Amino acid sequence: MKLIITVENIEGQCPVHEIGDRIVLDDGYRFNLEETTACCMHSLGAILPFYCALAKGVSPQSVGLAHKDDPESKKAWVQCPDPCQPTDGGTVLFSIERVE
Repeated sequence: MKLIITVENIEGQCPVHEIGDRIVLDDGYRFNLEETTACCMHSLGAILPFYCALAKGVSPQSVGLAHKDDPESKKAWVQCPDPCQPTDGGTVLFSIERVE
C-alpha cells in the first residue's frame, strides 16, 4: 500500500514544488525516495496530521478532506501552510490518495 501525495496547484511562487510533483509513502509512512520528486518541510506540516488515518483506510469524507465537487472521491485534499502573499512564497494544494 502507498500514499501518493500529488501537487495539484500552486498559488504564488513555491521554491520547491512544481505542479505534478509527488511525495510517495510506502506502507503509508516510509518515504519512497525513488518515486518522490520533491518534498519540503511546509508540505509535511500539511500532511502529518492526516497520513496515518488515510494510510489505515479512513475515508477523506470522514476527516473532512473530500473535494466539495467530488465528495465520493478517494482523494483527500490538504494545503501547505505557507501564507503566500505576506511571505512572497507560494501555497501548494496537494491531493493524497491511498493505492493498494
